[in-house]
Amino acid sequence: MKFAIFGAGGVGGYLGARLADAGHEVHLIARGAHLAALQSDGLRVESVAGDTAVDLPATDDPSDIGPCEYVLLCTKAHDVKSAAADLSPLIGDDTAVVSFQNGVDSERWVADEIGEAHVVGGVAYIFSTIKEPGVVEHTGGPARFIYGELDGRTSPRIEALHDAMSESDGIDAVLADDIAVELWRKFAFICAQAGMTATTRLPIGDVRESDASWEMFRAIIEEVAAVARAEGVGLPDDLVPTWLDFARDLDPEMYSSLHYDLTHGKPMELEALHGSVVRHADEVGVEVPMNEAVYAILSPWADRNER
Repeated sequence: MKFAIFGAGGVGGYLGARLADAGHEVHLIARGAHLAALQSDGLRVESVAGDTAVDLPATDDPSDIGPCEYVLLCTKAHDVKSAAADLSPLIGDDTAVVSFQNGVDSERWVADEIGEAHVVGGVAYIFSTIKEPGVVEHTGGPARFIYGELDGRTSPRIEALHDAMSESDGIDAVLADDIAVELWRKFAFICAQAGMTATTRLPIGDVRESDASWEMFRAIIEEVAAVARAEGVGLPDDLVPTWLDFARDLDPEMYSSLHYDLTHGKPMELEALHGSVVRHADEVGVEVPMNEAVYAILSPWADRNER
């Protein structure tokens, strides 16, 4: 099958290489020094699940590629709207665009541009990044990719995608029964992990050791879950203790991508995370004071980094 990877960074580059190794036609969309390296030297993946190197067509212009069966949208959340506006050359009658971002709004943003019929929801659990131009480093995480039709049906295209993902080494592929549940499940944890490591400027180990900070970590998860349930999303009853147990087992020196972006002067995903929680909460009348606090504390930094 023909895939376009829109945003061939840590997540997209990893997926593209694994799908290419399985025999699929894969095109990479990237920019800057990373694109130049992909074009000259190919893509190398250094992974705890096994290294690989592939030489794939790479461009910054989707019109070079043409319609695909699947577009895997793997940009940062703050780049989704601009990327969605450039998707049209990749879209055929039956093209599925699978959105793999942090947050719960990307699918709606993409649908506003290309129509909901083309959009598939996705969730990625993987620790990977661009180590240097042309090189993606996968350092951990289950490399689990979850996806599903927005209306919950099992369509021929989602089954075909599942077959392709399942047959690719290094991918733990999961076809969701309800992708909204999966999106909000991850969202609840990401908001807590990102929010607390970024606001304290400390790793998760220090957050765990402070009773007050650990309680705020819990409260952030609880607030996001309350918003999801108010919107009709059927999150599991054990969501909070499950994520707390998971967080207790994390490397004490672990931070988050939000903290990295904050401390390196890069655009932050604050609006797609805590800003989104605040907006969704306002729509359904749920109070989210801990998420509001994170948003207020980090907003000036997000503004400064954007400048």
